[in-house]
This record gives sequence, C-alpha cells and structure tokens, in this order.
Amino acid sequence: MQSFFITNLNIGEEPLIMSNQLYSNSIMTGSSFSLYPMCDNFVDIILESIRATATSKVWVKTDDVTTTVRGKSIHVFDVTKAVLMHAAKTGEHVAFNATYSFGYPGDSGEDEYIAEDNDPINIKEIDNIKQSIAAKFSLYPLGDKNYMNVIREQIETMKGFVNASEFHYSTRLDGDALQVFRGLENVFNSTVNNGSSHTVMTVSISANSPSHKGDQHDE
Repeated sequence: MQSFFITNLNIGEEPLIMSNQLYSNSIMTGSSFSLYPMCDNFVDIILESIRATATSKVWVKTDDVTTTVRGKSIHVFDVTKAVLMHAAKTGEHVAFNATYSFGYPGDSGEDEYIAEDNDPINIKEIDNIKQSIAAKFSLYPLGDKNYMNVIREQIETMKGFVNASEFHYSTRLDGDALQVFRGLENVFNSTVNNGSSHTVMTVSISANSPSHKGDQHDE
C-alpha cells in the first residue's frame, strides 16, 4: 500500500521566527503523511487525491514510500488537508497519519520553495466538502521546560473548535474535517508563536470508518 509523507509547520497565522533556532533565517515548514484507503482500489484513490491537489506553492517529492512537502506552513498544511479531503470524499474508509514539524535544528535551505503569498491554493476546491472525521493528536513543544502547561492550554484551545476529549497519550477530536484542521493549525501556530523553538505535532485521522458511531459528534 502506497503512503505519503509530509513535514509541515503551523496553522492559520504564519509562525514567528525564533531567535534561538539554528535555522532562524528561514520559515521553512514540513509535514510527513501517510494515506491508507481501506479498499481494493486504494492505489487509484491515492494517486487521484494527489493529482487533484494543487502543489505549485510548495516543494514536493514522492517516492515509493512517502511524499515530502516543504514550504510555507500555510501552504504545506493546505496540501495535506486537501489530499485527505479528496480521498475521503470517495466515501471509502480512509486512514491518514501525519507529523508536522517546525524549527528542526538540523534543517537546511535545500529542497524548498517559499511562495510569496499566504493564499491557500486548494481552499476553493475543498471548502464545500462536508466530511465527518475522528482524529487523535499529540503535541510536543520540544525544548520548553513548561511543556505540560503548554499542552494543557492547547487542548483547551482545541475545545473551541471541535469536540475534544483527553485520552492516553493523545487527545481525541470528533467533528467536521475542515474544522478539525482549523483547530490543529491554530494549536500548532500558537505553540510556535508562544516560544516553542522546535514544535512537533502528530495526527491520526479516520474518515468513513464503519465503526464510527452515529454522526461522530458533529458540531
């Protein structure tokens, strides 16, 4: 089963550049993601989801294991979200895993594309898609000695976007897919802009699962 990898950075507002970052002269973000349609035609769904997603505002490379996207965080997040939405709208059960990262100390200026604007290119294509999802996310404000306080604050922030319930090692989210992503972006950006020099967030999403209960607590 083919998968895709992306490493991105934040949400909504572009992250501030922290003076203590090794790679402080860049706003490079990245995300690694894997897409798993649970059906016989999984290859077609993966490839069509990638084709339907505009990627002109990011650097992107796909191999037989993953897809890597790098660029401004708003555009990297736009791409990851669009790929999931295009796959989920088929009605097939789709699983999606992503790791978002900002401020990685070992990053470099290679393999990048920084678009000048902050206008997400895929929003018009996916904004009218109604899709319920269940998700779990974990936030890692690396280098922040008060990391537990940061995590708790951001979980509370997430509750303003969708239904959020704490679970072992993660927080569960239920609701509309676009609203879930808005919450994730907001939480990630807030963590970065509040001083976390290296921020990582992992996300697991399930769409159209036969085991989902009722309306998944849609808002």
